[in-house]
Amino acid sequence: MGNKLKSGAFVILKLKQTFTRKAILPIFFLLIFFNLPTSSFAQDSSHIRVSLLTCTVGDEIYSTFGHTALRVTDSSSVSDIVFNYGTFNFDEPDFYTKFIRGKLLYYVSTMYFKDFKDEYQSTNRGITEQVLNLSASEKIALEQFLYNNVKEENKYYRYDFFLDNCTTRIRDIIVKYKTNYPPLKPILPANTTFRQAIHEHLTRNGKYWIDLGIDILFGLPSDAIMTTSQTQFLPDNLMLAVDSSNQDHRLVLRTSNLYPFTPYNDKLSFFTPMIVFSLLLISIIVLSLSTHKAAITFLHGFDGLLFFLTGALGILFVFIWVATDHVWLKTNLNLLWAWPLHVVIAFFVNNKSNWVKKYFAVTSIGLIVALISWFFLPQQMNNALLPIVLLLLYRSIRRYQAI
Repeated sequence: MGNKLKSGAFVILKLKQTFTRKAILPIFFLLIFFNLPTSSFAQDSSHIRVSLLTCTVGDEIYSTFGHTALRVTDSSSVSDIVFNYGTFNFDEPDFYTKFIRGKLLYYVSTMYFKDFKDEYQSTNRGITEQVLNLSASEKIALEQFLYNNVKEENKYYRYDFFLDNCTTRIRDIIVKYKTNYPPLKPILPANTTFRQAIHEHLTRNGKYWIDLGIDILFGLPSDAIMTTSQTQFLPDNLMLAVDSSNQDHRLVLRTSNLYPFTPYNDKLSFFTPMIVFSLLLISIIVLSLSTHKAAITFLHGFDGLLFFLTGALGILFVFIWVATDHVWLKTNLNLLWAWPLHVVIAFFVNNKSNWVKKYFAVTSIGLIVALISWFFLPQQMNNALLPIVLLLLYRSIRRYQAI
C-alpha cells in the first residue's frame, strides 16, 4: 500500500513537472502578445502622423525659393491635411499698395494633401516628406495648435522674408512641440550673410536674373551675418539641417520623395546679366565711334533712356527707404550710382548749357568713386552691374565732352 501510494505520488509529481514545462512556453508567448501591443499603444495612441514637406523651386517668381508646409494625417478622423503659411490674398483691398509698402498680411491656410500634391506635380515641382518623430501627446498638442491657428482670428501674421516666413513659422512650431528638440547643425559656412545665402540658392538653380533683381533691391541690412537658426529661412536649408541633425531618428522617422521631378538644366545660360550688359557696353562704345547721323541720333535717344531709367531706379530706392516697412530693402548703397536726379537730366542730355556740362562732370567723378570703392563697400554689390556703371560713366564723359 505504501509503495503504491509512493508510486502514485511520483506519477502525479511527474505530471505536474511535465505540465509546467509545457505550459511555460505558451504562457511566455501569451505575455509577449498581450504586453507588447499594449506598450506600443501606450507609446502612441494618437493615430496622428506629422510630416515636414519641402517643395522644390518653380518657374514663377513667388516659387523661386521653394516651399515648406506641414502635413497632418489623422487616421481616427480619416483626414490628410496640409498647413501652408505662405498664403496671401490677391483680392484684398489695396493689395498692391500694401504689398509695395510692406504691410501685406500673410496667413496660414489648409488644403487636402491630394490637391496639394496634384498642384505641385502639375508644375513639375518635387516634394520631399520627412515624417517627424513625435510622441502621441506632442502630436495631439501640435494638431490642436494648427487647427486653432487656422481660425480667422488667429491665422494672419506680418511676413518677413528672412525671419518670419512660411519656413521659419513651421520650424518654430516643430521646435515648440518637440520635447528635447535636437540643435540643428549648420549647413552653410560660418559668417555667411543673408545675401550670400540667396546668391548660393539662386545661382545653384540658374535664377541669374532674379538674383540680380534681388541684389539691386536688397539694401545693407541683408549683408548681416546669419546665426545657425537664421540660415533655415530657406526651405532646402531647413530640410538639410533636419536631415543632418537626425541622429538615431531623434527627429525624423523616415524620409521619402513623394514626387520624382525632372531637375532643371544646370548648364550656364548664355544670357546671364553679366554677358548681356557687357555686350551692351561694347555695342554702345563701338557705336559711339561712328560719325553716321543715324548713330548719333540713336545715342541721343539712348542716353535719355539710360539716365531716365537709372534715375527712376534711384527714386525707387529712396521711396523704399523712407516710405515702406521693408526693413531689408533700406539703406541701399546702389544709390552711389543710381542717382534720382538722373530722371531730370534725362530730358537735357542734348542741352549745351553750362550747368548740364557741370552735372555730367560731377556724375563722372561720382561714378569713378563708386567703381573704386565697389569691392570695399559694406554692402556686397552685384558684379553684373559693373558694365552698367561703366556705361553710365562712359556716356557721362562723352556728354561732358560734347558740350
